[in-house]
Amino acid sequence: MAEQNTSDDRPVVLIHQIRGYDLSVNSWLPQFRLLDPFGPSFSSPEAQAQAQSVRVLLCVGPSPLTSDTLDRYPSVECVVGSSAGVDHIDLAACRHRGITVTNASDAFSEDAADYAVGLLMDVLRRVSASDRYVRSGSWLVKGAYPLGSKVISVFSFHSLLTAK
Repeated sequence: MAEQNTSDDRPVVLIHQIRGYDLSVNSWLPQFRLLDPFGPSFSSPEAQAQAQSVRVLLCVGPSPLTSDTLDRYPSVECVVGSSAGVDHIDLAACRHRGITVTNASDAFSEDAADYAVGLLMDVLRRVSASDRYVRSGSWLVKGAYPLGSKVISVFSFHSLLTAK
């Protein structure tokens, strides 16, 4: 884990993770000063001072974030989880301290993209509507249900469409 100890204007982010969990953060270094409690210089006075004043804590993967951990970092205002859920974060402790909790996971981006395209196809091709039409017996009275001659143009789903 890379660690930056320069005095500059980049926000300081504390990386909270299970020892040995590999998180690639090199792309973050231009925007943030990262503090890693498992890093070699975390015990330095400068790093400890930064840890006491850190406002954002990145909770990596399933790393449990407890009230005791939050006690060590009294200035934390925001906890960002990198996983799909927040069940490993003590939400009551965060709420009690007025800490905002959010997650920024892309764990299900590929599934969400697939599902979004599937729903789009369903609506545009009226697959569910035609299923209801057939099941209700309407086809016996009203005839066949037209499914063809539809055009799809996907213009922007941003991160959903870029999921691999």
